[in-house]
Amino acid sequence: MVIKGILARKIGMTQVFDEQGNRIPVTVVKTNGCKVIQKKTVEKDGYNALLLGFEETKESKLNKPLQGFFKKLGMPFYRILKEIRVDKITDDFNVGDTITVGAFNPGDIVDVTGTSKGKGFAGGVKRWHYGGGGASHGSMFHRAPGSIGASSFPSRVFKGHHFPGRMGGKTVTVKALEVVKVIEEEGLLLIKGAVPGARNSLLVIKDSKKTKKGVGVNE
Repeated sequence: MVIKGILARKIGMTQVFDEQGNRIPVTVVKTNGCKVIQKKTVEKDGYNALLLGFEETKESKLNKPLQGFFKKLGMPFYRILKEIRVDKITDDFNVGDTITVGAFNPGDIVDVTGTSKGKGFAGGVKRWHYGGGGASHGSMFHRAPGSIGASSFPSRVFKGHHFPGRMGGKTVTVKALEVVKVIEEEGLLLIKGAVPGARNSLLVIKDSKKTKKGVGVNE
């Protein structure tokens, strides 16, 4: 199996209908394609990966090291660079090739990585789904965290205890989502279900090692 990957922007959610008339919720993502900037190998770099460039930009928008990097390779200037790890380097994709949504087919299973929506500072009930106390009048325990430590031993709060804090804004990967439809001429990919991030946020979409039911590995 050749691992495929692409960078895209999230457009939003909608719904489509299959041949039986069943409604399928989908996330629409859009990309104009990614340029293969570099191929990294185990022998030279210690791992196999494709370096992809996304969204061309002006030279003046980049810092000096990136300007020199693209000039040395003789490539256009790109605003975003991302690596896609692969099992092995093949000739399916070469430096200078453009990977489009046409690399995927309906029925493919993919993993989608994005940055979750930032919710700001949140309490334990919202952030960690605390049950909370009674809501009736007179209760003095509505949304408080309750006891956070043990008794006389060990007389401290354990590491990793769930506290209020900043919620969201983290890298999240949703695995084993199905590609429902590919509209290559418009650069659109319709993926079943929800994916992380707000509208127009950056997504990394690549082949999943899980099957549709989340068990086993694609051959």
